[in-house]
Amino acid sequence: MTLTDLPRIDPIDDPALAARLQALLDDKTKPVGALGRLEDLALQVGLVLGTEAPRPDRPQLVVFAADHGLAAHGVSAYPSDVTWQMVRNFLAGGAAVSVLARQHGLALTVVDVGVRHAFEAQPGLWLRKVAPGTADALAGPAMTPAQCLQAIAAGREVAATLPGNVLLLGEMGIGNTSAAALLLARLTGSDLADCVGAGTGLDDAGIARKRDILARVLDRHAGAVAPLDALAAFGGFEIAAMAGAVLEAAARRKLVVVDGFITGAAVLVAARLQPHVLQRCVWSHRSGECGHGLLLRHLGPDARTPARALLDLGLRLGEGSGAALAWPLVVSACAVLREMASFSSAGVSNRA
Repeated sequence: MTLTDLPRIDPIDDPALAARLQALLDDKTKPVGALGRLEDLALQVGLVLGTEAPRPDRPQLVVFAADHGLAAHGVSAYPSDVTWQMVRNFLAGGAAVSVLARQHGLALTVVDVGVRHAFEAQPGLWLRKVAPGTADALAGPAMTPAQCLQAIAAGREVAATLPGNVLLLGEMGIGNTSAAALLLARLTGSDLADCVGAGTGLDDAGIARKRDILARVLDRHAGAVAPLDALAAFGGFEIAAMAGAVLEAAARRKLVVVDGFITGAAVLVAARLQPHVLQRCVWSHRSGECGHGLLLRHLGPDARTPARALLDLGLRLGEGSGAALAWPLVVSACAVLREMASFSSAGVSNRA
């Protein structure tokens, strides 16, 4: 597969702006560093948006949805029909991410890139179906090279078309923790057993069966080692679309708020193609899914430093729920930079 036409992501390299942002934070009416991680977040957002007074503009929470052929092997506790039923629930406003998006004023869009169901056009739904679910990865590649690139292009279109300077990622697809685990194992060289968890709630016997099936899939595609080849081999359409959305958003200097394990796997693919996407990513939470902590270790700024998630609530729902829950922290970090007084402006004595 080819990298032709994928956007190039340049590093955010602005030491002068970084110094000004740090000086602003240090001069706020507080002890230096007293707001902890919120200050790190404010500095990152300011650098990504390229300003000393960052202001989130029309944030977009996008849920990419698709089905997986591998689900037929019982790798999930739920049937594949749940994918399309949950899409309907998102659009009706009844899902967790729908409630959280509504609470926090986030525009919610659902993108069908491969759900095994025929939806009618309706507000809030983008129809970009590549196929009605990926193929069975145990029998052959989940996607053809052309399908993989089509899904990536769909994600890029979403990130390019929706307004605003912040993209929050979410996903829905029964079986997609299996695809994410396979991508993590292959692209990082990790032991598959450390990557595979309960997903939607498998018991111990179910997890053992899932590991066995995924080990066979990994062996079946032993030659798929390049990022796009691994993505095509394991799926899914929604992961490919999210990888495309991350690449396009990063190229447009948008902030990307990453949800959990599956969205993190999409970022892993994007980062293997363009490493500097990671500078634009905020890690909303550490999931309760086995493998997410390992994934964060491989997405950190260097080999010894894992990516640091803002929240650790034991979430394992997906949908973008963690991204929505972390969103107020991003808003607060920006407000501190813009609105908090300095020692001189407030007439407060600084330390000696």
